[in-house]
Amino acid sequence: MLKKILIVDDSRASIRMMESMLEPEGYRSVSINDATKIEEVIDSEHPCVILLDVVMPERNGFQVCRDLKGHAEYGKIPVILVTSKSSASDKFWGQEQGADGYLTKPFTREDLLRAVRRFA
Repeated sequence: MLKKILIVDDSRASIRMMESMLEPEGYRSVSINDATKIEEVIDSEHPCVILLDVVMPERNGFQVCRDLKGHAEYGKIPVILVTSKSSASDKFWGQEQGADGYLTKPFTREDLLRAVRRFA
């Protein structure tokens, strides 16, 4: 059975890039570009890891991570923030929101796989 990774990013190009890196390694990607729908996708798809962009309209990744980690069921799913925000304060803030990992864009295929393999 393939391990399912939920990718949440408002950039279709970023989604396609991550899918192309994960799928040859035996992961099944489920992708959305609207963070307001993340809970319904989690309920229907049951991912083992969430790759979550930070800079998104409507609901940013920090807010989403905080909401997920505060939920009894969703909080058990590892969340890796995937973002161009690379300052120490951004990383600290991500940890404060409950993120399990932090991956800075641009990243290599090896960086992405290493981050996902920690949890999947």
